[in-house]
Amino acid sequence: MSLGGGGPGQQQLQQISQEIQAIEAEVEELEGDIDDLRQEQRDIDEAIDAIGQIDTGSTIQVPLGGGAYVRAEVQDLDEIVVSLGGDYAAELDEGDAVEALETRKEALDEQIENVTEEKQELESESEQLEAQAQQMQQQMQQQQMQQMQQMADEADDGDE
Repeated sequence: MSLGGGGPGQQQLQQISQEIQAIEAEVEELEGDIDDLRQEQRDIDEAIDAIGQIDTGSTIQVPLGGGAYVRAEVQDLDEIVVSLGGDYAAELDEGDAVEALETRKEALDEQIENVTEEKQELESESEQLEAQAQQMQQQMQQQQMQQMQQMADEADDGDE
């Protein structure tokens, strides 16, 4: 008679534990995605603010990449190049540039909402698996207690 050291119940608990760990890893990844999307929104807000503060003839620092900048004079605010996504960009005037950035920001809101929903679904699934695992553990403990009680009863019967 075994006192539950690796039976089918234990294997199921291990499998559930692995599923929970996989879900937790996926949730962490989604949280990172949400953080990245929110950072992109902050960058867009900064760009919109900058467009509103820049005048023709202003001197600005233009990023070259790798943390390097060059000072440049703004010659015309009717020539703002805005990334449209998918490696495409368009040269727009100030109003259209802000509108394009706002549209991108709204698209990011939708992405954040979708990723957040996916994350919540995974968290719900994880909670259900945790509850299932807890229930299985309780059942296994009850079975062990019953087995121990049966063994104690059989030992008492054998003494008589």
